[in-house]
Amino acid sequence: MPPTRDGSNSFSFLYISPVHSNFQTQQKALSVSKLSATMKAISSSCIHHHLPVAHHRRTNQTFIIRGFQEVATLPKQQSASSRLSQSFSNLLQALHSNMFPKEDISNKWSEIHGSCDWDNLLDPLQPWLRREIVKYGEFAQATYDAFDFDSFSEYCGSCRYNQHKLFKELGLEKNGYMVSKYIYAMSHIDVPQWLERSHLLDTWSKDSNWMGYVAVSDDQESRRIGRRDIVVSWRGTVAPSEWYEDFQRKLEPVGHGEAKVEHGFLSIYTSKRESSRYNKSSASDQVMKEVTRLVQLYKQRGEQVSLTITGHSLGGALALLNAYEAATSLPRLPISVISFGAPRVGNIAFRDELHQLGVKTLRVVVKQDIVPRMPGLVFNERLQKFDDITGTLKWVYTHVGAELKLDMQSSPYLKRGFNLPGFHSLETYLHLIDGFHSKTSTFREGARRDIALVNKACDMLVDELRIPHAWYQFTNKGLVRNAHGRWVKQVRDPEDIPSPARETHHQAFSVEMLATDEGLALTLC
Repeated sequence: MPPTRDGSNSFSFLYISPVHSNFQTQQKALSVSKLSATMKAISSSCIHHHLPVAHHRRTNQTFIIRGFQEVATLPKQQSASSRLSQSFSNLLQALHSNMFPKEDISNKWSEIHGSCDWDNLLDPLQPWLRREIVKYGEFAQATYDAFDFDSFSEYCGSCRYNQHKLFKELGLEKNGYMVSKYIYAMSHIDVPQWLERSHLLDTWSKDSNWMGYVAVSDDQESRRIGRRDIVVSWRGTVAPSEWYEDFQRKLEPVGHGEAKVEHGFLSIYTSKRESSRYNKSSASDQVMKEVTRLVQLYKQRGEQVSLTITGHSLGGALALLNAYEAATSLPRLPISVISFGAPRVGNIAFRDELHQLGVKTLRVVVKQDIVPRMPGLVFNERLQKFDDITGTLKWVYTHVGAELKLDMQSSPYLKRGFNLPGFHSLETYLHLIDGFHSKTSTFREGARRDIALVNKACDMLVDELRIPHAWYQFTNKGLVRNAHGRWVKQVRDPEDIPSPARETHHQAFSVEMLATDEGLALTLC
């Protein structure tokens, strides 16, 4: 099983003590009873790693990783006893804060989803909004963590787990959502670095990739957030960002007005083939059928329903196309998009139509990431200032919605230098969101998301932290020793092997479980 985001499977603490070698001095500084109680509490729940402490030259501060891998900063000039006491205090705070249920935001949900276009919520970033942005970001990250990138696997391009196991395997059960359907996509045009294919002849699919999923909040989470939340999460790409240069050749009409979108994105969203095993219907058809069914189901029960669409990179582009179609097909349904590192998708008319349809979009971008600047690196929404001279240019790419801009330089834990894949990594985004308070403040001391996750698929963390780069992989890269002592590819559990018939059964079962109300199953199949 791959590691989870919060270490929930091991429930361990990492404590790097800068004063371990001065233990005798600490004993004299602290009373015997206080030291005994302190060390007993720490040793019962902490793993001591005798590593050097990361020192940030620019701020002359010492960084200590402690409870739940929370990072805090202590002035270097503090005494040894003060540092030990402060460490223990922070550890207790981490324990205390995780013993209580998540904050009830039922009276804020419309603000969180952009009813006021996030005015006065982004700078400074409101804590409850930050937590929700990270939540949706982790839903997007799940599409990478569960994706089979192994080109020597017959299941390359599929999800490693069936939909009932996805959140459990990735440590996301705590969010209170249940996956109801997987989405598959293909493309009729050559889309570079997007479609993952196996080197083997006998594979699960020749033309389709797992592209994301639909999930819905359970009863408890729905009460906490104030409505039944349907989530669509789209997979992006972890390929170097240069491949987006190929997505600048043609704008294609969408809808009935003057809106146009990049034809490569639209092809992935709408392509289908009757001979295909997984794309007899397009990604568009799959997701809209499921979303429509869930909306009808919960509205019949008298519940307030919302649709939140998320994605990173290419997934953010597909999220906008999905939102456009959903807003057209399901009027008066609150729809919001929370995207990360997404490129431009369409022209000015596309942006304006999304606004008129009531779609709320929050784009999270990193200043150093080149992908959000494309397509339209030169010809983009900035040309609108010349409308009086040129008129409205129908072929100009433009961004949609509000923007939350982050800066790599704000984090003392990230390397300085040029690293395109690292700048674009979703885990880098989530780290910066966790540490962002405002444009004028330093990295947030209360940031508690595991720093090691940044290096999951890249090399962005400073060497002093001693976190290996690209460490996220399956044991022995998926090889196991068989009964004869030979190393072979591990066989997937039968329930995790892609199967259209099985997924149809799982979908019907999920809807039945979700629709159960006081023992009455309202199955919509």
